[in-house]
Amino acid sequence: MHVHILGICGTFMGGIAAIARAAGHRVTGSDRNVYPPMSTQLAALGIEVTQGFEAAQLSPAPDVVVVGNVMGRGMPVVEALLNSNIPYASGPEWLAREVLHDKHVLAVAGTHGKTTTSSLLAHILECAGLAPGFLIGGVPGNFPVSARLGNGRHFVIEADEYDTAFFDKRAKFVHYRPRTLVLNNLEFDHADIYPDIAAIQRQFHHLLRIVPGSGQIISHAGDAQLAQVLAMGCWTPVADFARQSQAPAQWSAQVPADSDFSCFTVLHDGQPQGQVQWQQLGGHNVDNALAAIAAAHHAGVPVAQALAALGSFAGVRRRMELSGVAAGVHVYDDFAHHPTAIATTLEGLRRRIGAARLIAVLEPRSNTMRMGVHSQTLAPSLAGADQVFVYAPPDLGWDASVITVPLGARAALATDIPALLQALLAAVRAGDHVLIMSNGGFGGLHSKLLAALAERHD
Repeated sequence: MHVHILGICGTFMGGIAAIARAAGHRVTGSDRNVYPPMSTQLAALGIEVTQGFEAAQLSPAPDVVVVGNVMGRGMPVVEALLNSNIPYASGPEWLAREVLHDKHVLAVAGTHGKTTTSSLLAHILECAGLAPGFLIGGVPGNFPVSARLGNGRHFVIEADEYDTAFFDKRAKFVHYRPRTLVLNNLEFDHADIYPDIAAIQRQFHHLLRIVPGSGQIISHAGDAQLAQVLAMGCWTPVADFARQSQAPAQWSAQVPADSDFSCFTVLHDGQPQGQVQWQQLGGHNVDNALAAIAAAHHAGVPVAQALAALGSFAGVRRRMELSGVAAGVHVYDDFAHHPTAIATTLEGLRRRIGAARLIAVLEPRSNTMRMGVHSQTLAPSLAGADQVFVYAPPDLGWDASVITVPLGARAALATDIPALLQALLAAVRAGDHVLIMSNGGFGGLHSKLLAALAERHD
């Protein structure tokens, strides 16, 4: 079968392409921005990618067109597709029909931690010999790819609540029909799609409605918004998780006081199961670990085996990833796109580095941030840093000084990348830790800073 994918260079659609290729299909695709690393990954798989969305790419006609949610009416290829008789489907619909229908699907949903928890879960199942398939919205350190078909009956998927396609405005995750469902947390996000938290909660409840009674829902015990979703109606057994400092739970963790969360004890029904020692930091990652352990347990993995697997977990690209060290300055890359994620990431790094100077650099790039939804909560989330730099491009659409003014003299704005780079170079010194946060490439700021620091040092 010839599968043609529109919007192929996104992480999710690129994963669909890799899975379709592994299933034996001929795969082609197109996108507006075709560049590494996704373009090289697709080329390595033998997938031909067309630049742009012109109608000619549908001739000769493929057997099916998979439509990414970046596509919309008015695009030439979309109009040609609708005028033709070529079958088409969204990415989630195609995946559910062609791949997930006979799998034990383990889905990870929530506002934060989906990518890390999915990566943890896939790694645990792999260490247990279950050879899972997976589709993850990031690059897990323990695998060379973000998606694979797998040889076993288990499939781990990062279950996003973003809408499915221009012709299907349901959340992506309702297509997946999970047997094991993780609910990490729930906060307001995706303001470009949802008007309020209640609208997101309704989508999450639609997801609960399709989890079978023989399955399991694994939910964060300390999350009030999730509790409200469960109260709307639940027909599946629920196992909850939380750190002991958060709430009582079936799966819990004891964390030594003032630690950086790289060591903790896991308890099940109050009984110690063993200790985890790993390279991750931050309380949010302890939560992610508990969720993954519980989900793997439902899939039949003994707790001791899961705990052992965590010790070799290599993290996820762009999740508190050390980009490099130059002139005694540590530079980190983090995907943080929400005030809660920013605060927890800063807290974890602070606990690890102690009294060393922590410099936070933020690009408010997500759709929700660019709409100014989080403008009033960003300053408090950055309060744990010694110095703060905020990138505010001219087209941001709101006054980013609402972030910097409450932080006083330790915060500064920059309106272009070169100016931001020069301000950072003037501020940093040996021993500093610079945390650069964006859900995009941030103009290559990480590598530019490291190169400039190395040159200055030489």
